[in-house]
Amino acid sequence: MRLRSPQLSSLQPAAFTPLGTITPAEARVLALLRLGESNRGIAQALVLSPRTVESHVSSLLAKTGCRNRTQLTLWSQAHA
Repeated sequence: MRLRSPQLSSLQPAAFTPLGTITPAEARVLALLRLGESNRGIAQALVLSPRTVESHVSSLLAKTGCRNRTQLTLWSQAHA
């Protein structure tokens, strides 16, 4: 995801998105997603239901403007 203004790139924290900030729960899901974990694996690691993980991933996709998990992973690496 590209920032629109070069001046903003130095001011924005890694978890900033145009629609708000990533919640701590979303950040934990994203960290495991970056490691290549499936929704089921993330759910087991975080003691959540797979549906809750799906909800967090969907929210992350919406907040970042990414279209799929691969783009989301690349986005998170670029904004880490």
